Amino acid sequence: MKPVYLLRLFTIVAFLGGISACQHIETTESDNRIKHDLTTLQQWQTGQTQAQTVVELVDLLAIPELNKLVNQGLKNNPDIQKIALAVQTAYLQKKITRSDGLPSTQLEFDTNPSQDNHTAYNSRLLVSWELDLWQRIADSVRRDEMTIAQVQSNYQAARDALAADIMRNWLTIIFQQQLIKTEKQRLLVLKSNQNIILKRYRVGLGQLEDLDTANSSIASTQGTLVKYEEELANARRNLKQILGELATDYHLPAISNFPDIIIPLATKPQYDLARRPDLQAIYYEILAQQYAVSVAYKMLLPRFSLSASLGDSGSDLSDVLFKSPAWNLLGNLTAPLYQGGRLRAEVEIAELDREQAFLNYKEQLLKAVYEVETGLSREQALENQQTHIREALSNARRSAAHYQLKYRKGLVDVLDLLTVQQKTFDLQIQVKQIIYQQLTNRIDLGLALGLGVAK
Repeated sequence: MKPVYLLRLFTIVAFLGGISACQHIETTESDNRIKHDLTTLQQWQTGQTQAQTVVELVDLLAIPELNKLVNQGLKNNPDIQKIALAVQTAYLQKKITRSDGLPSTQLEFDTNPSQDNHTAYNSRLLVSWELDLWQRIADSVRRDEMTIAQVQSNYQAARDALAADIMRNWLTIIFQQQLIKTEKQRLLVLKSNQNIILKRYRVGLGQLEDLDTANSSIASTQGTLVKYEEELANARRNLKQILGELATDYHLPAISNFPDIIIPLATKPQYDLARRPDLQAIYYEILAQQYAVSVAYKMLLPRFSLSASLGDSGSDLSDVLFKSPAWNLLGNLTAPLYQGGRLRAEVEIAELDREQAFLNYKEQLLKAVYEVETGLSREQALENQQTHIREALSNARRSAAHYQLKYRKGLVDVLDLLTVQQKTFDLQIQVKQIIYQQLTNRIDLGLALGLGVAK
């Protein structure tokens, strides 16, 4: 072999080795950057009490009826079905990419009129195969495999989010029913006051203004009751939409009281965050982009392909089809020389896309940490808040009972009675709001800690 060819071969091999080394360095650097971000978090800032270990998100509530709703939503929700189709598309794309590394065949048959008015028949069987010397096609397949893993993780994240959404809407229906129940109790008390005021007025112990005040409170409560009933109906419609249910006569299971929801246990940040499918998806995106960079670099290298043709021609169709034709074998070496900087630009774009994936991961990681820390802190704050509001409610109930007796004896006016009664019912609603916020926060915390539904 001539020295010039040896020099060229050495240059190509060295360039290929440089690309492979760069790819290994980039992979190692990626893992180190991700591991550094995760190991920076040693522990969560807020501690926990009475937390328990659970496997799935639905384990927070041991309610069979709710599990059925979650399974129904996972089966019928159109958004989930669309993402499932995206997973299938990713698998097919990998199949297309893998086919680039396999031999391809093509059969051609045509006829041409000859000069002596006879028909000439031509048949050709073409076989071609690109040798993947630099593992460019193999890297493309690995890129598609990482894309599949990314889409599958996005699919799991969507399923988890849908389950949490169903659980929240289920709690919203309970909450709205609790509000309606409290407002109806308030309305009964106000109407009872109205009867007392009428009786006192008829015997000359009250004033007509007291009746106007009572009627105003009754009308205001009735308006609030209408509002809560519409919000309940809207919550039912929203849950029905999430479940993918079209039937107009569809009825949700009867719900009355708030359930007990387990506080999910937070362990070490790196373990909790590693369960999150959204972070897994971005990690696979980083790997896919790294393989894309490798492919872009290897597009600068020469390509070597083999092609063979099996063909014949003649005036007789049977001879063309059944006689032994001649094989023709060719080797083809192509190398990009000048394309206006397109290939180099594609390399730079691939590198920028990879860096963008790193930034997306950092952004999502910060968001995940914020969600967990917020959920832990919010659980503690709501627990303390509920303790204080329950104490205030207990005092308000005693005060309302005292004012009721005083009003019957004529020691206080109706405005004082209504004020303390309204305060009591407002505190009841506030307690229910805190309970609702606490229960939904535990669902959000479980989702933030990487709890989901079975695959």
